[in-house]
Amino acid sequence: MRVLGVDPGLTRCGLGVVEGTRGGRLTMLGVGVVRTPVGDATPERLYALQQELEVWLERYQPDAIAVERVFARRDVGTIMGTAQASAVPMLAAAQRGLPLALHTPTEVKAAVTGNGRADKAQVTHMVVRVLRLDQAPKPADAADALALAICHVWRGGAADRLAGAVAGNRLQELVRAEERGHRAARSGRSASESTAGGTAGNRSTGQNAWQRAIAEHSRSTR
Repeated sequence: MRVLGVDPGLTRCGLGVVEGTRGGRLTMLGVGVVRTPVGDATPERLYALQQELEVWLERYQPDAIAVERVFARRDVGTIMGTAQASAVPMLAAAQRGLPLALHTPTEVKAAVTGNGRADKAQVTHMVVRVLRLDQAPKPADAADALALAICHVWRGGAADRLAGAVAGNRLQELVRAEERGHRAARSGRSASESTAGGTAGNRSTGQNAWQRAIAEHSRSTR
């Protein structure tokens, strides 16, 4: 599985691509940070982020996108910019039909370090160790993006397979239900035809008996 991790932000947006399997060896394919000028209007900054993200998607062709889930904090201005930036990879995933996962910081920390309360230094240390890097990615947004990708490979991959299995089971249930409906319809038609045939037969039998009775009455009165 190849995952593009996105640590959203308007000023700095971390991007990291990791490839591997759950329980197997992971490899970093790319890491970087997209920066947009603080003085630019928000639509222009979002457009610039979207354009750079498209370049990454074309270059690495990921199987899934993992984005950090945004939580409300006191600094409303920062959280608004982060929320707006997080919509860009969400839209890109929808446009390309790619699976999208939102992981909380606690989930990422727990997946990468085993401790949901680990600090950034501990997360970065484990990212370097897991991916066998010569040095820590900088700035921290880049390391966070790689941590998101690692988290999804180790945790989200199983969730994707489970979701696929559930979807497959639902499809099978729908097919079986449709087949049962067809069988019930055929049985209903057969029963109706049998009933109609029996009614016609009884009507014919009654007519024959009536005709015999009339013939006997005619002979007796001669």
